[in-house]
Amino acid sequence: MRRVAEAMHEASTADLAIKATGLVKIFGKHRAVDGVDLAIRKGMVYGFLGPNGAGKTTTIRLLATLLKPDGGSAEIFGHDLHREGDEIRSRISLTGQYASIDEDLTGMENLVMIARLMGYARREAKMRAEELLRAFGLEDAAKRQVKNYSGGMRRRVDIAASIVVTPELLFLDEPTAGLDPRSRNQVWDIIRALVKAGTTVLLTTQYLDEADQLADRIAVIDQGKIIAEGTSSELKESVGSGTLNVQLLNGEDRSRAMAILEEKLSVHVQFAADSTSLTAQVNDSFMVAGALGELAKQGIAVTSFSFGRPSLDEVFLKLTGHGTAQETDHKEEAI
Repeated sequence: MRRVAEAMHEASTADLAIKATGLVKIFGKHRAVDGVDLAIRKGMVYGFLGPNGAGKTTTIRLLATLLKPDGGSAEIFGHDLHREGDEIRSRISLTGQYASIDEDLTGMENLVMIARLMGYARREAKMRAEELLRAFGLEDAAKRQVKNYSGGMRRRVDIAASIVVTPELLFLDEPTAGLDPRSRNQVWDIIRALVKAGTTVLLTTQYLDEADQLADRIAVIDQGKIIAEGTSSELKESVGSGTLNVQLLNGEDRSRAMAILEEKLSVHVQFAADSTSLTAQVNDSFMVAGALGELAKQGIAVTSFSFGRPSLDEVFLKLTGHGTAQETDHKEEAI
């Protein structure tokens, strides 16, 4: 799309961690990735946002050299995806949706084993494992089997395993799926620390608040195509309206309030989940005060209201026509 093309034009290859043009991956008759363009600068968090089956995981597997593309081209730090796979793999790391560590080993044993496989001597491997366990708040669990870890602890040790040798580019595929809020915040802090240390992160997520919190830029992907790209603010502005939420004192006034707001704002007003609430997308903020004043004139009590830019949830719904948790029959996304 146009924004990605502009980003490619503006950034030289030396500035880019990832440059992809027209990437395609086909499974049978299904185009899981359908002409994806990317231009991701070094040292940033790039959010890849979309529902199940949108093509997020498949795109990551292509860029991580785990799948061969059926079309298009890509470079990772200037190295060609088709011809220089070994060079690319030496610079990247991938943490998938599911823990890739051995659950029968302890946290310490897992990290020492991976460090040894990566070329560390025995003493240095133990030191690196201790350093990572300390940094990820897992010192007290170092000698416990991973199968006895909580979900948040498993995700942390899994990310720790992926950075035993600090990668220049880290692919994080749904890193906080299924975690409680505290564990999610801990993973967010880890991601921020990695980027501060110079690692580029490509983060796939279904959580819009996660993309909002972490990503410098966001690509929205649906049905294998990137349908929007930009900063969080740019994507919100692209919807072109603000969101008005009105809370009424009495639920029986809701139908009458809806009719008044629709007349004064000239927009469609919807019932919210709460039986006393209404919501609408409004282009003209100056009309809001008049509409609320009319409610008061008509004796309809308003307990609270808010008006602001749309959330990423609303942006996604407007762009795709469905939410991020949309189900899919295609199984390739989990490959």
